[in-house]
Amino acid sequence: MLRTLALAATLLLPLASSAVDLQLPTENHHLLSDEPEKFYMYVDRIFEGEVSKPWEGGSFGFVRTPVRVGEDVVLTKFHEGVDIQPVNRDKAGNPLDLVMSVSDGTVVHASNVAGRSNYGKYVVVEHHFDGDTFYSLYAHLAEATAKPGDPVKTGSVLGRMGYTGAGLNRTRAHLHFEMCLLMSEHFDGWFKAFCGGTNFHGKFNGMNLAGMDVAALFLAHQKNPELRLQDFVLANPAYFKVTLPREGSWDFAERHRWMVKGDMSTPSPSWEVSFTATGLVTGIAPSQRQVHEPIVTAVRNSRISHRYLTRGLVDGKGTSANLTRSGKQLVTLLTDDFPH
Repeated sequence: MLRTLALAATLLLPLASSAVDLQLPTENHHLLSDEPEKFYMYVDRIFEGEVSKPWEGGSFGFVRTPVRVGEDVVLTKFHEGVDIQPVNRDKAGNPLDLVMSVSDGTVVHASNVAGRSNYGKYVVVEHHFDGDTFYSLYAHLAEATAKPGDPVKTGSVLGRMGYTGAGLNRTRAHLHFEMCLLMSEHFDGWFKAFCGGTNFHGKFNGMNLAGMDVAALFLAHQKNPELRLQDFVLANPAYFKVTLPREGSWDFAERHRWMVKGDMSTPSPSWEVSFTATGLVTGIAPSQRQVHEPIVTAVRNSRISHRYLTRGLVDGKGTSANLTRSGKQLVTLLTDDFPH
């Protein structure tokens, strides 16, 4: 929570452009009253023989799967959203909470077949904030009542909280919620190249939606109702930077021009892309470095292997790092460098 509060504190200054209208997706508002233990759904944890139920496991970021690395204990599993516990249950313990859209938008995906994703039954809503497109995702639903094409307002009901999806039960029923950027408009081609099997969700597959720290977003928005999502994303500090060849137009950069420093029409041999530790892009800058393939050109100093701290996207220690296979696949997805 300290990192979440620190990010929120950097976004208090009033901004000139259009504010974002946001509300939490259920009636559980304990996040905003500084009662995280009542907001997040806990996880069951056994580590070095100790059994616990930390609520922190339901928050965003590296909050799961502790591993001892020398004298340090490192949480290595990335959780891309927040797990919101129910406020109301029936006598059998089933959650009764309605799930609502966090802002105006359009439903673009609804999956009512629980076995087709770890998300179980889930809904994706497209939002247009200050000239750009963002997506909210609502997962583990008991049922999705919204369907693709439905226009929604802030507070429109999308479904009901449940516990569909891998590894859940009635006791740990919750809403998994994300706020995301779309990586590629051509995701199905990337999926066929690297995953195989059947992609039931088109470009709204969770692997193509890069989540941001949504709890920090709501806390920052509470303090500054004039907050723009673009400014929130840009305020996230980079963990590593990748320089990649600049070859023709780049769809992701064209869709999110606010990420690009300077004039996109100014030629340069490469782009330097800033990533958070979780793989969210937070900046794109023209670079004069000559590269023939994507390479890590900056990384935060760490005495622990970067692999543990970046969900395996980069490897190395200290100020030295290189892209792993997963890191290269992420860049490939981001740049549409695959047949489509």
